[in-house]
Amino acid sequence: MNTAERDSIALPDCPVETTLMLIGGKWQVLILRDLFLNGTMRFKELQRSIGTISQKVLTSSLRAMESNGLVHREVFAEVPPRVEYSLTPLGLSIKPVLDAMWAWGEDYKEHVGKM
Repeated sequence: MNTAERDSIALPDCPVETTLMLIGGKWQVLILRDLFLNGTMRFKELQRSIGTISQKVLTSSLRAMESNGLVHREVFAEVPPRVEYSLTPLGLSIKPVLDAMWAWGEDYKEHVGKM
């Protein structure tokens, strides 16, 4: 999706809703997490690192994230073909959000452990 196509998408007025629209699913957040932690990854590496995600769901999640400008997909003309995924600068810019989610999750686990 090019910039003009992306600009034509009706985005919600609320910035929180926009963020949730882009990364609100469980799988998108885990894909972002693994790409932050590991850098560039191949499809099967991502699938293994996430765990229980199906090939179909991973494919559709990566395509959506690519079309939204968060993930870059690079295909290498080799036999067999090699495809690698990495975060775009826009994708990298969401790191503070994931860092905050990580910290909140840690605090929550500590809080629940004291109950």
